[in-house]
Amino acid sequence: MIIAAGFGQHELGDVVNVAVWVVEAAGAAVIFVGAVIAFAGFARVSFRRKGLAPFASVRLDLGRFLVLGLEFQLAADILRTAVSPSFTELAQLAAIAAIRTALNFFLGMEIKNERDLVRTDQATARPHSGSDEQA
Repeated sequence: MIIAAGFGQHELGDVVNVAVWVVEAAGAAVIFVGAVIAFAGFARVSFRRKGLAPFASVRLDLGRFLVLGLEFQLAADILRTAVSPSFTELAQLAAIAAIRTALNFFLGMEIKNERDLVRTDQATARPHSGSDEQA
């Protein structure tokens, strides 16, 4: 089947395969960069502070990178099935999309909880302004 003059379905498949590779690589890069940044934050927090609350911001940052990376991976899966998908490929995409959507949902909940913990930690760390602290 010719999609456009001089451009057949085989060539479109090649273009989509390259696009899938680029989007998957972008997703992997986002996750890798997030892991490196989170590890650096973990190392910094480990040596400076006590308790578990400071680690919440590190987990929050890592969670954001993971969610974004998973979105890229889902986009690559959608692209992969864009050219002449079979029923089997569509079923696999639906299963993958459901799993990744569930992961994103639970990561989103975790990020919200971590964000609340960070806000609470920051609020308790700030000095309260009162009449007895005036100079």
